[in-house]
Amino acid sequence: MPGHPTPRGPSGPPEFLLLGLLFALAAGSTGCSESEGGAATVTPTPSPIRATLVEVSEQQWPSEVATQGNLVADETTVVGAKVAGRIDQVHVDLGDFVEAGTVLASLDRRELQEQVRQAEAELIQARAAIGLDLQDSLDEVEPEAFPIVLEQKALWDQARADRDRSAALRNRQVATDTEYETALTAEQVARARYAAAINSVRELIATARVRTAQLELARQALEEAEIRAPFDARIQDRHVSPGMYVQVGAPVATLIRDDPLRYRGTVPELFASSLAIGQLVRLRVETGPELPEVTISRISPSIDPLSRSVLFEASVPNPDHAIQAGQFSQGEVVLDQSRRIIALPKSAVVEFAGTRKVWKVVDGSAVEQPVELGGHRDDLIEILDGLEPGEQVLLDGSLGRPAPVEIPMEIAALHNDGGSGEHPSKFPRP
Repeated sequence: MPGHPTPRGPSGPPEFLLLGLLFALAAGSTGCSESEGGAATVTPTPSPIRATLVEVSEQQWPSEVATQGNLVADETTVVGAKVAGRIDQVHVDLGDFVEAGTVLASLDRRELQEQVRQAEAELIQARAAIGLDLQDSLDEVEPEAFPIVLEQKALWDQARADRDRSAALRNRQVATDTEYETALTAEQVARARYAAAINSVRELIATARVRTAQLELARQALEEAEIRAPFDARIQDRHVSPGMYVQVGAPVATLIRDDPLRYRGTVPELFASSLAIGQLVRLRVETGPELPEVTISRISPSIDPLSRSVLFEASVPNPDHAIQAGQFSQGEVVLDQSRRIIALPKSAVVEFAGTRKVWKVVDGSAVEQPVELGGHRDDLIEILDGLEPGEQVLLDGSLGRPAPVEIPMEIAALHNDGGSGEHPSKFPRP
C-alpha cells in the first residue's frame, strides 16, 4: 500500500546463511572422520630382511674337561759324595747343562792314591805266598799241585807204606804190636799234615782274593773321588765349595732332567672314571713357547681326599730347554674325540634379560626360536635344545625381527672343523 514500506524480515537472510554454514561444517566433519577411520584400519607391510643364513648341522665337538697343574722335572736328584774327603775343585755351577758322566766336583785324591798302592802291595805279597804273579788267575789254582801239599802227600804215602809193611810183619809174627801201632800213628799224622797243607794253601788263595777285593775297593774309592753326573741334566743348585770337607753321602749338587718335562695335572673326581692312558691333552703356559699336544702316560690309582680330584701325568718334550721346570700350566683333556653336537656361531644367538633365542627362517620369514645353550669354543656355541639339523637361522641375530626374508641371500655352511663356507641359496618371495 502506498505509504507503507515493504517488509524485509530482519532475520530472514541471516538464518539461511547460518543453516548453510552448519551443514557445511557437519559434512566436513563427517568426511574427516571417515578418512581417519579408513587410515586406522590399514596395516603397513614390514620391510624384508636381507641377511646371511646359517644352516644348522651337527659338528664334531670333542668332550673335554679343564685341567691345571705344574710342569715338573722328569727326574730330580741330589748327587752326594760316596767317599769322605776335602773338596779340591767344583767344575759346575747353577744352570749348567751336563752330560752323563761329567765330573761335578773332585776330592783331594792323594790319600786315596796311597791306599791303592798299599792294596796293590798286599795283593802281591798274598800271591807270592802261593807262587802266583799278578797276571795269574786264582780260578785256575789247584791246591793239590802246590809244593807244600806235594811234600805232605809224599810223606803220607810213605807212612801208609810203612804201616802196611808193619802190618804184614806182625801177621808173620816178625814185628810186635808196638811197632805196628807206631807205624799206624805215623800214617795218621802224615794224613793230617797233608790235609793241613791243603787247607793252608786254600787259606792263602782266599787271602789273595781278599787282597784283590781290597785293591778293587781302593781303586773304586779313588775313582769316586771325582763325583760325576748320573744322567744328562741341568744344575739346579750346588752345595759345596773348594776346601770343604764332606762326609759320605753329603750333598754336592742338585740335578734335574728337564727334557722331557712331566705335566702333573688334576681333573675333578666326576671325570676320574673317564680318564684313560693315551687321551689327548692340550696345554698352555702364561709365558713361554707354545706347547705341543701330548697324551696321558700315567694316572693315579686314588682320589685326593682334600681336593676331590685325580692326578695324572703327561710327558712334555722340551728339547730346547725353553720351558722351565715348575711352571704352572693349564689346558684341556679330550675325553671323547668322536662326540658330535649342534653348534652355531655366537653371532646367531641373542641373549637378553635371561632369555636366549635365535631367528629361525620358517616359510621364508624370520621367527623367534628359544634355545638352550651349552659350552662354547672359539666362535661357536653349543645348542643343547631348540633346533634340529637342516633348519636355517640368521647368522647375525641382531638383525632379527618378525619379517620376511628377502632373496637373494647367502647361507653360511658350518664345517666339522668349525670353519664356514658360503654359497648362494634362493627362497620364494613371501
